[in-house]
Formats: sequence, C-alpha cells, structure tokens
Amino acid sequence: MLPERYSGYGPPPAPHLELRDIGKQFGSFVALHRINLAVQAGELVTLLGPSGCGKTTLLRAIAGLDPPSSGRILMAGRDVTELPPAARDIGIVFQSYALFPNLTVAQNVSYGLRGPAWPKVRARERTAELLALVGLADQAAKHPGALSGGQQQRVALARALAREPGLLLLDEPLSAIDPLVRDHLRQEIRSLQQRLGVTTLLVTHDQEEALGISDRVVVMSRGRIAQVGTPAEIYDSPADPFVAGFVGRASRIEAVVDSPPGMLQAGPHRLMAEAARPLLFGTRVLCFLRPEHLRLHKRDAAPAGSLPAMVTGVEFLGPICRIALEARPLRLLATVTPEVLASLEAQPGATLAASLPAEHLMVFPDEI
Repeated sequence: MLPERYSGYGPPPAPHLELRDIGKQFGSFVALHRINLAVQAGELVTLLGPSGCGKTTLLRAIAGLDPPSSGRILMAGRDVTELPPAARDIGIVFQSYALFPNLTVAQNVSYGLRGPAWPKVRARERTAELLALVGLADQAAKHPGALSGGQQQRVALARALAREPGLLLLDEPLSAIDPLVRDHLRQEIRSLQQRLGVTTLLVTHDQEEALGISDRVVVMSRGRIAQVGTPAEIYDSPADPFVAGFVGRASRIEAVVDSPPGMLQAGPHRLMAEAARPLLFGTRVLCFLRPEHLRLHKRDAAPAGSLPAMVTGVEFLGPICRIALEARPLRLLATVTPEVLASLEAQPGATLAASLPAEHLMVFPDEI
C-alpha cells in the first residue's frame, strides 16, 4: 500500500530521511559542502549530476559505507550517523549488482533472511514472493552467470528488498544495461517502488532516467546541491545556468541587457526576453532556450524579429528530428517532427528563419 501523501493541511509529516549539514573531506579535498535534504516516506528522489559532483559520496554516507566528516543523518527520526550499515534500515543495489556467482538466484535473494525474524518457511515464502514480483519466478534455480544483465539487475533489486527495508538506495543500477532494456527496466523499478511504497534514493548521471521516474530531483554540482524540485520544475525553471545547461538540451546564448526593458543584444542580434525585464541596462547575461521552443520558418515566410539561421546538421531520432543551426555568433538547436522537417526542406546548408519566443528564454546574470 502506498503511503499517504501530505494534503497540505496541518503540520507536514516528519521526513523519512533527513540530512543535516552533511560534509565530507578526503584530506584537503572537500567532496561535500553542508548538504541539507529531507526525503518524505514513499518518495523516489534522484541525485543527479556529472561525474565527481559528490552524488555517490553522499549515497555512501547515507548507507554508512563511508561516514560523513560532519553533520547528522536521521532515518525515521533516529540518528544513524555513527551506525554501521547493518544497523541501518536500508537495502542497497550497487552498479555492479555484487551477486554471489556460486549461489542460485533464490539463494542470492534469501541471503540476508536469517535469524529469529526469518524462520526458514517465512524466508522461503518471502523469496518466492519477491521473485514473482520481479518476474523471475522461473529462474530461481539458475546461477547469475546464466542470466542477462537485466535479469541480474532484477535479482539485485529483489535481494535489496528482501528484508523489507525502510529506505532503498540505488547506485546507478542501470548504467551497465543496454539502452533499449534500460528504458523498460527503469519503468519497472518505478512501478515496483510505487506498489511497495518504499522510500527510494537513486543516484544517476542519466538525465532522462532522473526526469522520467522521480518524484523530485536533486541536482548536484561540485559537492553542493544546485537545485531540488520536481522534474518539471528542474527542466522548466532551472535555478542557475549550471542546471539550465546540464539538465536537458538547450541553446546557450551570451547577451547584454539593452533597452527598452526586456531587450537583449546578442552579437548583432536583438532578442526580446520577458525574464530580462527586471535586469539593469548593461548587465551581462546567459540565456537558454529549449529546442522544442525554437520556432523555424521558411525564409520567404519569416515573421518579424526572426533571425536568419543556416542549418549545420540534422539528426533523425524517430518521432523527432534534431536540427542544429548557426546564426552567427549564435548556435541554436531545434526539435521538430519528421513532417515539419520535410516541409521546411531543412537540409544542411539551407537557410531558415528562427524565432526565439520571449516568454521561453531563460535568463541568468553572468556572474563569471
């Protein structure tokens, strides 16, 4: 059964996982800078960021594998900062799965089901239940080496869920899977997580994965949290230029605030941006525009304010086509359907008219 979501009335429920000023140093290198985060029961929260941003270091601290240098970790209101992994109510799926090659699938899943809380009959029933849940009931007697990568991932997931943990930690569990299988498995993970209602923290560098299955996304950069929000908030309303450029694709434009209010000067081009209206004249800014918001027209149907842009590349991606354009010094990116691509006759070398909608230009003061 899924946990009840906060209705907005009365005090919000206490978070299942709470990180308070978590810091981590390796010698003089600061890997994590005062990380604060609260994860509610039943949420699937993703730590997203480039290599070296600190997301795996943070996950290992939560798991107790590499305790933080400073700060506190609370789970269900209990301080677990100093506790070993075995004393924390967690299940972990590693990038490598770490299955025992000499044990069968069933033995791998039931490995941790020992002690007085798990008599043999109950452990056997729990193992069968989980294997059925992940679609591997008919593979119980096989060894991991006889399974595909996707099947091994499911075994690792079932093993992590076997002891009914309060918190499930997933460390890039799909990174070694074929892309076609990965898309299917991530939806299976999400469906399973929702059915069980288990609080889950996922680490990934795959933006599509993070946006596709998360309740909230935590974007990390250089050991700090850059932004926390829903997938839509992260994509549509990035907090800074790093998030805007890292999450999803976007055209990046350097400009200067001009007059009247909202006008920008980008090289020889004048652009209107609603987000620039509050900024002072002469402020240097970075602008971002998602490719689905760039509007393309044939040159003989160019609307007022559009820019002449030469097509420099076309990628056919099935339901959409990605078009790279150059309106010197600007490099632009657009996505259109194959039908629109054909109607525009958008071949490399062709010149089109590009419109940048003022309401969709994301604008940030350039503080560099």
